[in-house]
Amino acid sequence: HKGDKAPQAAGVIHTDFERGFIRAQTISYNDFVTLGGEVAAKEAGKARDEGKEYVVQDGDIMLFKFNT
Repeated sequence: HKGDKAPQAAGVIHTDFERGFIRAQTISYNDFVTLGGEVAAKEAGKARDEGKEYVVQDGDIMLFKFNT
């Protein structure tokens, strides 16, 4: 959800994701496609760890880390 903070975007998937949000590993869609996937994007240093105040941008691919 573009414009939501990361925990609220996680909550769209499941409320437990929002409640237990720790951080979101984020890769832009363009980097993901250009570099050929998650592993290559990480190796190129394009994966970022974002916290609770991060505002979701259009094209973000996010892996949510949470604890229930």
